[in-house]
Amino acid sequence: MRIEKDSMGTMAVPDTALYGASTQRAVLNFPISGYRMPPGFIKSLGLLKYACACANEELGKLGDKADILKKVCLELIDGQHLEHFPIDVFQTGSCTSTNTNANEVIANRASQLLGKPMGSKDPLHPNDHCNMGQSSNDTMPTTLHISVACALKNELTPSLQHLYEKLDKKAKEWDEIVKIGRTHLMDATPLTLGQEFSGYAAQVKKAIGRTERAIRTLSELAIGGTAVGTGINCHRDFPKKVIRILSEKTGIAFSEAENHFEAQGARDDCIEVAGCLNAIAAGFTKIANDIRLLGSGPRSGLGELILPATQPGSSIMPGKVNPVMSEMLIQSSIYTHGLMNMVVICGRDGHFELNVTIPLIAYALLESIKCLSNGARIFADRCVAEIQPNIEKITEHMNRSLMLGTALNPYIGYDKASHVAKTAFEQNKTLKEVVLEEHLMDPSTLDKALNPSSMTHPGE
Repeated sequence: MRIEKDSMGTMAVPDTALYGASTQRAVLNFPISGYRMPPGFIKSLGLLKYACACANEELGKLGDKADILKKVCLELIDGQHLEHFPIDVFQTGSCTSTNTNANEVIANRASQLLGKPMGSKDPLHPNDHCNMGQSSNDTMPTTLHISVACALKNELTPSLQHLYEKLDKKAKEWDEIVKIGRTHLMDATPLTLGQEFSGYAAQVKKAIGRTERAIRTLSELAIGGTAVGTGINCHRDFPKKVIRILSEKTGIAFSEAENHFEAQGARDDCIEVAGCLNAIAAGFTKIANDIRLLGSGPRSGLGELILPATQPGSSIMPGKVNPVMSEMLIQSSIYTHGLMNMVVICGRDGHFELNVTIPLIAYALLESIKCLSNGARIFADRCVAEIQPNIEKITEHMNRSLMLGTALNPYIGYDKASHVAKTAFEQNKTLKEVVLEEHLMDPSTLDKALNPSSMTHPGE
């Protein structure tokens, strides 16, 4: 152990730790869950510290300290030193402990690189240099926005695009396979299997639009507001310089918050993003449920789809195969719903000039994005790409459906068509048999009316 000092006095810190006294206090104060701040959050914090260093260098405030400060920040951006961020998610609600953690790691790493004792605050002081022009109250909301926006852009959007392409490919391949539709879980009029899958593809395409809107929602940054939104101890040009660098590095058009008091006191933007993720998760659940229901069986269910056999389904029933990929995606979605409800509750907890649930919001949003991203990609590759249609079962269901009788309405009217459907069901006959037996239509007109393919594009 070594002894370091902070504003509260001395503290014993592990010799190998890059963090200092204040971080060690937080480690001792918050042994709660063992969950640490997500790596993406720490990398984004490194990016923000880098942008702040560049801005302060441009403003002539760092002198010869700028190069070593930027060098260490680049290491954090690269994912180095994550093991030196040990503080629990359940910590100070402003995430001040993590901001202090970063400042101490940067300062001590600079000392280490220059062969000076850790804890010496030479050449960098954690507060005076690493935190120059900043407060936890504006840097942590800013890091929250950067990290979630980058995760949406670099993780979730590409995974959604991948899933969309797999679904769209199936929709095009199966556009000529006519099947029975279902509403209220009951037989309805025909459509093609391709049309059915085009609906799933469209859901995912809309999900991509939701991620893009969520990124725009997060594009306003709180940096420059410092303690309570007034910008005390911050150069007037500092935020615009920081934001310019962040935008260049991420490819996201960030901007300074229109109102710094809203940007620090409220988290309505994160609640809006939670709504987008909730919608995406709900869409995933609908798609995954439909696919596993259409693949149910193989002999006693619908059985219209043949799902890929990815693993044994039972420890006692030989040969059983389960729709595990659908189950995985549904569970990921349920997890997301729970986390997003938590974000909504956290977002309400903004008292006066600061929301004090920032670590939990960051964890919940980034965790959900990770699970949805991985779930979508794996579902696309190990389920959707390998699905095959069961033509025999699809044809059997089509031929036995009574809802083809809907096409008889223009010829014999709703009441007679209803009578035909009920009679066919009661007597276990086909619609065609009942219509011909009761001389309601001539055979050639009936065949044309009951052609399932014509019902899938009735306007043509």
